[in-house]
Amino acid sequence: MSQGMPTRPLGKTGEQVSILCLGGWHIRSIADDNEAIRIMHAALEGGLTFFDNAWDYHEGASEELMGRALAMDGKRKRCFLMTKNCGRDPKTIAQHIDDSLRRLRTDVIDLMQFHEINYDNDPEWIVERGGLGVLLEAQKAGKVRYIGFTGHKDPRIHLDMLQRYDWQTVQLPTNVLDWHYRSFLHQVVPVAKQRGVAVIGMKSLGGGRQQMGRFISGKVCTPQEAIRFALSQPIDSLVVGIDSWQVFEQNLAIGQNFTPMSQQEQQELLARVRPLAGDGRHELFKSTQLHDGPYHRAQHEMTEEQVRAL
Repeated sequence: MSQGMPTRPLGKTGEQVSILCLGGWHIRSIADDNEAIRIMHAALEGGLTFFDNAWDYHEGASEELMGRALAMDGKRKRCFLMTKNCGRDPKTIAQHIDDSLRRLRTDVIDLMQFHEINYDNDPEWIVERGGLGVLLEAQKAGKVRYIGFTGHKDPRIHLDMLQRYDWQTVQLPTNVLDWHYRSFLHQVVPVAKQRGVAVIGMKSLGGGRQQMGRFISGKVCTPQEAIRFALSQPIDSLVVGIDSWQVFEQNLAIGQNFTPMSQQEQQELLARVRPLAGDGRHELFKSTQLHDGPYHRAQHEMTEEQVRAL
């Protein structure tokens, strides 16, 4: 599927995906829709053929924009398309499946993941409320090809989810600081790999605009180092946020020219960032609700006022 960028197997699915995945939230943050569409088309031409999205990104506008871009000139056939379902009960999950298919202008979504499994009782809700069964029925009906889950809060929650079903994919934080603080790389990735579950990385720059700014301006490392380190871990692809043509060209070049960091390079970088990593100051998505989506905070009856007071 990819030309110009390396690919990797997506776990045991038999699919090959580009090592970088275009993030759906950031692409919709571009003010000019035509510019965003131009970037998505250029990504496909450059071999970045794995696209990410979610039902709640920009209240559905991200999926709608991506659907417009992929509906042009048969572009959908060149893309491995992922989105995320935000429901926790059968009725809502079914609605989100249909919404995403309509917005993305497609008959089938290649990968649908349960989004933001960030709360300790989310795994129970997904199974006990019948939500997993709805997504499995959609898979049998050909609406969805593969299923997985995402989250950025606590490795223990991911491990709980991995025990409950034979998922095809799991998405989790992958960055140089994770190595030293509540590490998904240490605790979750080995278990996923042992079970043949594809690992999709995210938050290589710390996650979120404010956090990314702190990550880079705080001299944790350069964007190039951060992405290269993440891609040097045992992951199948890395979601990257692209919110401008300049960032697109930077990330495309990193992906197309990627060479793994040597063990010595990794150890030197990890040693350099360790003083900034151990207390989680650059990974607030793990220790606070600040980076949880408002839709999911509402599911757990957590108000915006409560979050700001934390």
